[in-house]
Amino acid sequence: MNDPNTTPAGRDFEAVVRGVLGDVAPDVDAQDADVHADFHEEFGLDSMDTLNLAIGLAEAAGIDIPERDYPQIASISSCVAYLEAHAAR
Repeated sequence: MNDPNTTPAGRDFEAVVRGVLGDVAPDVDAQDADVHADFHEEFGLDSMDTLNLAIGLAEAAGIDIPERDYPQIASISSCVAYLEAHAAR
């Protein structure tokens, strides 16, 4: 049975995002966070946190995230969608 959170390449990007989010925002319960919760509104992440999140995701997933794309990584679900879309390239 295929795990819907695992990409065809076998990468579980949701786990990657939750891990990086936990590193960037240790006060956030990243493992239980709603996948649609906005990082800024729900967790109070600021622009420096977003930068650190983007850097962490880039390092963990091996996918460059340019600053212009930061609005596309505003929740766990949007991060997963972004990583999946860019991993396929």
